Amino acid sequence: MPVRHWVKLTKDHLVFSAGHFITFGGNICERIHGHNYRVEVELHGPLDDNHYVVDFIALRDSLQEIVTGLDHRMLLPTRHPAIHVTSDAQEVTATFEERRWVFPKEECILLDIPNTTTELLAQWIGQQLLATLQQKLEWKPEVLRVGVDENYGQWGYCEFS
Repeated sequence: MPVRHWVKLTKDHLVFSAGHFITFGGNICERIHGHNYRVEVELHGPLDDNHYVVDFIALRDSLQEIVTGLDHRMLLPTRHPAIHVTSDAQEVTATFEERRWVFPKEECILLDIPNTTTELLAQWIGQQLLATLQQKLEWKPEVLRVGVDENYGQWGYCEFS
């Protein structure tokens, strides 16, 4: 019988508070609101020379850096067909139909996603984590699962394999 190994990281400090709004149903746009998001990851792969799937400390620190970068920010999608986001040296402007919001640039994270749903936030975090692990450890898991919880039990997941 084949043996598979994986690790799961869920720490109390892998959290971030951020503002966002999403669209749904074609032309419904939520009001700006925020969540206290939680993040967890699961990585599958063979054991290395130390009998690790991956070094927990390197994984924890890499994920913490990504999560910290999202903390206390306004999350804005840059690939949404109806939310238009522009920025200059000082401000970010987002528009949806006749609605318009202006934010200080340093308080925003412009995400290369079409909507700031938990599923797409999980995908974005996973892409950042994969790039970081490749750069720092020259390693890629066989499977990476990322979960983002926006409301104590409302999880969105993305899996990379």
